[in-house]
Amino acid sequence: MTPLGAKLRKLRAERSIALKDMAKALNVSSAYLSALEHGKRGKPTWFMVQRIIAYFNVIWDEAEEIQRLAEISDPKMTIDTSGMAPEATELTNVLGREIARLTPEDMKAVRDEVMRRAVRSKP
Repeated sequence: MTPLGAKLRKLRAERSIALKDMAKALNVSSAYLSALEHGKRGKPTWFMVQRIIAYFNVIWDEAEEIQRLAEISDPKMTIDTSGMAPEATELTNVLGREIARLTPEDMKAVRDEVMRRAVRSKP
């Protein structure tokens, strides 16, 4: 499941909305919406994200959160390390090979460490 998928499922559950009802309102198939929630589809288009925001009738912070989650919810991310240090290629390959063996807590720790170091190294 993607971060966006988890948020959509939570919003649907809080409002007691069936997946098929939401899909019908968004004019998409239930299969598409289910695949979007489960990370079987790429990140949605900007237009689809706006339709989702309108469907849930959310504003400001929650709308921005949905947009942010959509941006980080590409389940088939490709990382181009050409022109970078060899360690960049090694890191992406190790992560690609081993990510399924990490616990959610491990994944959060790795993510947080990468973000901490990225912010520290910004000019």
